[in-house]
Amino acid sequence: MMGKYWDLALESYKGYANYVWQEITFQYDYKPIWQNYFWGLILVSLFFFAWESLRPWRKEQPKFRKDFWMDAFYMFFNFFLFSLLIFNALSDVAVNLFNDFLATLGLSNVVALHIETWPKVLQLLMLFVVRDFIQWWTHRLLHASPRLWEFHKVHHSVEQMGFAAHLRYHWMETLVYRTIEYIPLAMIGFGIDDFFFVHMLTLMVGHWNHANINVKLGPLKYILNNPNMHMWHHAHDLPKERQTGVNFGLTLSIWDYLFKTAYIPHSGHSIKLGFPGVHKFPKGFFGQISYGFKKRKEE
Repeated sequence: MMGKYWDLALESYKGYANYVWQEITFQYDYKPIWQNYFWGLILVSLFFFAWESLRPWRKEQPKFRKDFWMDAFYMFFNFFLFSLLIFNALSDVAVNLFNDFLATLGLSNVVALHIETWPKVLQLLMLFVVRDFIQWWTHRLLHASPRLWEFHKVHHSVEQMGFAAHLRYHWMETLVYRTIEYIPLAMIGFGIDDFFFVHMLTLMVGHWNHANINVKLGPLKYILNNPNMHMWHHAHDLPKERQTGVNFGLTLSIWDYLFKTAYIPHSGHSIKLGFPGVHKFPKGFFGQISYGFKKRKEE
């Protein structure tokens, strides 16, 4: 039995390595060229870098802000290298273990709502809203749990905000998010081909939330997350009654307004970012991705 999972891990590793190479070199014929995720990520990042450069919100901040290049490396590490080295093989094995467990109970899957029969637009909307809602609660958990907060500190160690800060996060967060997401999304038939659209939308909004730009949304601010709102999520100093965080929305802001976690006392243009003790936090990449596994003294 163990041999089966070992073989699956090896095949997953080879399959993902081949996928990344095909993305980089455009050597595929199973999807249109505009669904290339590797180059799509780069183009979206260049777009927001240009926007930040031409219309910066904080004009005193350098174009290549503090830790810009490390955050740029995080983009490739978290989205590609981590999946290549660990996550893809691990997740394939975990899914198969879960399916084998279901089989012992006489179940073939956990799909409760067959959305594949719905029009594509409704499928995408359902997946987008359900996933964002799950991620909102998961993000809140990362702040509420002292254990998980140690990993989430990596993302909050940003002291100058820019689009690439979106992708500075500890690799353990990927495991937490995907583990919590799996069963609810599987129950609505997660896995349709057009999920590319949902993923790219959330990527673009995530870049926008962290970018050094400011756009007045009007009433849309109650639905869509935005840089002004997300700055306060990264604030170094928060009121005592909100010490576990505010503005947890990833793509949608509506959950924060519904669950009373929205907090925007003023524009937040020049607020201090980080968390108490951030000056002692590891500054290098390897120090950050290995952070959180040891019990630490209170700062």
